[in-house]
Amino acid sequence: MMFIPLQLEGFDVPDAVARMLDRPELWWQSVGLFLGHFADWNVRWAESLGDRSAERRCVHAIRSAATNIGAIALAERAARLECWLNDETADPGGVKELRGELAEAFARTWQVCSEAWQQSGGEFGTVA
Repeated sequence: MMFIPLQLEGFDVPDAVARMLDRPELWWQSVGLFLGHFADWNVRWAESLGDRSAERRCVHAIRSAATNIGAIALAERAARLECWLNDETADPGGVKELRGELAEAFARTWQVCSEAWQQSGGEFGTVA
């Protein structure tokens, strides 16, 4: 049996658990799925740069997943970049900063999730 943490740095665990029928095991399973599905997200995102539509899809996917598991900072940073990508008239000067913030938020979220997953007894590629 895996240990399910009740809090994670940068996460709103109670809100995420509430959206999952107040079942922490469903939330934790979603964290495991996040780890499995988004393991190479930053690589796929980097490959999408230069294609606004592809980048928008990539950023939307991480925003949705982050929102689902309660990763607040990651969801917020992705939402800001997604808004920029959706605005064809947006100032191109700000995108570098938005991308940098998203990259940092992803790296931090990934680190927190993966450490918690391993500490709980989970193995990558498996779901509780």
